[in-house]
Amino acid sequence: MKNNLLSEKLAYNGKEVVRTRMTAVIYSPSSCSESEIPDLDALPETGIGEIIWLRVRGLTDVALIEGICRHYGIDFLTVQDIMNIHHKSKVEIHDDYVFIVSKIYAKPCQEGEACKERIRLLLADNVVISFSDRDSSFFDDVSSALHKDVLKIRARSPFYLMSVLFNEMIYNYISEAVLISDALEEIEDELLTLASGRDTGTDIQKLRHKYLNLKHTLTPLKEQFPLLVRSDLGLIRHDDMPFYRDVYDHLLNAMQEIDECRETLSSLMDLYISNNGLRMNDIMRKLTIVSTIFIPMTFLAGVWGMNFNHMPELRMPYGYLIAWGAFILSGIACYFIFRTRRWE
Repeated sequence: MKNNLLSEKLAYNGKEVVRTRMTAVIYSPSSCSESEIPDLDALPETGIGEIIWLRVRGLTDVALIEGICRHYGIDFLTVQDIMNIHHKSKVEIHDDYVFIVSKIYAKPCQEGEACKERIRLLLADNVVISFSDRDSSFFDDVSSALHKDVLKIRARSPFYLMSVLFNEMIYNYISEAVLISDALEEIEDELLTLASGRDTGTDIQKLRHKYLNLKHTLTPLKEQFPLLVRSDLGLIRHDDMPFYRDVYDHLLNAMQEIDECRETLSSLMDLYISNNGLRMNDIMRKLTIVSTIFIPMTFLAGVWGMNFNHMPELRMPYGYLIAWGAFILSGIACYFIFRTRRWE
């Protein structure tokens, strides 16, 4: 990985080949409009009492992303963080804006894995900018709420819009944690009944990978989000503070859900290893029973196979049938001995 402090060149390092497009939602207490923004020259400016929510989907057009950030006074290092999809979640407070880096888990991809969609949120004056590396409809519910003025959302500050967008992301984390928890409960039922015909070890490892991804997303946000509600910084209006406390409660709930998944994963791994030991013991017991049943037969075959001249059994007309009868009776006797002692 290159040192970004030694480079003036911006580059998008993701795999999503999505054309960058901009949509501006401009609203005030009495109106709301939404339109596509074709280029940098058409970027809107806020009027009196207006708030702009600029939705940027697709990060492949580096020059366009850089131009948007330059237009709204965003510094170069923040632009680098926007383009770097491998950046860990964080909350940054600058003199002129607030910056949040995170990701969501969108529609299922191959083999049941969740697609990661990288999200960046910026709040500068009366402008809220959301960046996404995919052309998704994740924030469409928020756009609909603005048009319908749900809970008088258009009359509130841009910090309130920021809290709504961030809360949408947190509910996505909770939903993902619930999906992991449900899958773990299903595996637990299978392990407890010893009736699983699939490779539960692989399933547990996949869920563990999803759990770790979600935990790595949530932990920095949980640690850094309280910076936004610090009273000495005065970032958030007193009227909006309860909403941010509510968002933080939801974030803690998401962390609690994922912590419960950790405990379940740990117990399931122990149960899986224990079940494997029980299965191995059961296999060894059955093999031992089969081997023990054939031991008397092997002994008799060995005795009668010595071919001494004066063995009386060699000249018996029914010796072959008697030998087979002895084999079968010894096997049946061993089998019933195991049955009576409940070894089978």
